[in-house]
Amino acid sequence: MKNDTPAPIYESLVPHYQAIIKNIGEDPEREGLVDTPVRAAKAMEFLTKGYRQDLQTLVNGAVFTSDTDELVIVKDIEFYSMCEHHLLPFIGKCHIGYLPKGKVLGLSKFARITDMFARRLQIQELFTKQIAEAVQEVTGAAGVAVVVEARHLCMMMRGVEKQNSMMRTSVMLGELRENATTRQEFLKLID
Repeated sequence: MKNDTPAPIYESLVPHYQAIIKNIGEDPEREGLVDTPVRAAKAMEFLTKGYRQDLQTLVNGAVFTSDTDELVIVKDIEFYSMCEHHLLPFIGKCHIGYLPKGKVLGLSKFARITDMFARRLQIQELFTKQIAEAVQEVTGAAGVAVVVEARHLCMMMRGVEKQNSMMRTSVMLGELRENATTRQEFLKLID
């Protein structure tokens, strides 16, 4: 009987991690490293699970009719992502605001959307834009704002080694881009 279930992604990654360990000058058979290729491969599968998620399945119908048209903000959504240039983590928080236009999104979905895009190899600028566009797509909001603040280990652990650097990116769509008063209200409320 043929099994059509694909092998877990991590299984194909294991030999690559074994090769990395060997090529940096370590012994992949050493007691402390013998199981590392499997653990690292499983970790990479988890850290990139956003590639295997889609927005509509993630939202799962949690968009509700509402007459609310005032600014809604969810702030301090923590996330962990990986820099696409060095495969090192960047860690931070995301603030999302939107102006509902007949529909509101279930609260937990903001964190789920953030995590879906965080669990991909990323640059922060694109990550911020992806979140804003996803919230806009599922809510049809009059405006969306996203601010992301993160510390990048590719800048802290290597290269210039600046430990206190933090990157802040923002994307404003619709009314939150066009209306300076509303934009300022959002920025004040996330401060």
